Amino acid sequence: MVPKLSRRAVLLAAGGLLAGCSRQPEVDRVQLRLATGPAGAVYRRIGGSLAEHISARVPGATVTTVPSGASTDNIRMLRAGEVHLGLTSLDALITTDGRAPDGLSAVCRLYDSHLHLVVPAGSAIDGFGDLKGKRVSLGARDSGTEFTSLRILELGLVEIEGRYLSQAESAAALRDGGIDAMFSLTGVPTPAITELAQRHPVRLIPLDEQADALFTAFPGPYAPAMIPATAYAGVPATRTVAVPNVLLARNDLPDDLVHAITDTIFTHAGTITSGSRDDTEAVPDAVPEAWQINVRTGIATSSIPLHPGAAAWFQDRKR
Repeated sequence: MVPKLSRRAVLLAAGGLLAGCSRQPEVDRVQLRLATGPAGAVYRRIGGSLAEHISARVPGATVTTVPSGASTDNIRMLRAGEVHLGLTSLDALITTDGRAPDGLSAVCRLYDSHLHLVVPAGSAIDGFGDLKGKRVSLGARDSGTEFTSLRILELGLVEIEGRYLSQAESAAALRDGGIDAMFSLTGVPTPAITELAQRHPVRLIPLDEQADALFTAFPGPYAPAMIPATAYAGVPATRTVAVPNVLLARNDLPDDLVHAITDTIFTHAGTITSGSRDDTEAVPDAVPEAWQINVRTGIATSSIPLHPGAAAWFQDRKR
């Protein structure tokens, strides 16, 4: 369990930012834990950058990242009280009745992930149906990739030999012939696929029919999308499905603290693209997905309610 936060500490920490103080006040330290994702994933990079920016700009707050399997693993840790903040895809978050899991709410929508289905350039797999009986990575266990790819396989009645590998592991296995294809629900471009495509020719399998099936069966969290030709070396534009990603908070985080976190995210979205100095994978412009962070889309969290502190920040922007 994460340590319970002192209300005095969080109010003082947030107050320094909200009041626009030029000097950082003497405050009790607030230690926050943010669940991110596996190696080779955008969640790992954008989570590290968010943690660094919040730590630097919310007086008294320090955010530590917690690697994970990604979306559903992060939801589990949040509900168990192991972390205070976490990243997740919207489809993995919305329950069958359209609500968020008890005890959780959204800070904001960050960016959209695109479902990739990657095969070697010389593969005999030309379409989604050709996956039948093939060795296919479904992403790490408890990830958004696993959640969404299992949905489309079930809708398409396609049975595969599933493997549960992180994005970095999936790319290595595809390169070495250990699997025939890999799913990846992630930002565009994603580091693991970028590095693979630079060294070994790959193709993306179109998923437009599968996207239509998702829209029909699960209205709300999905949208048609295109992975552009500029995303990966030698790979043409490919139709697929997009899923929004949100930053979640436990409902028991004080409103003033979440207000300050929300302000930091939207005030400094441009600098979040540079990634975290503590992320050994980071390179200049390591988190291009952060360019999608903006006030207009940030409030669009579908049926998932905003945390009261985040809602107050968006309301303040309208005044």
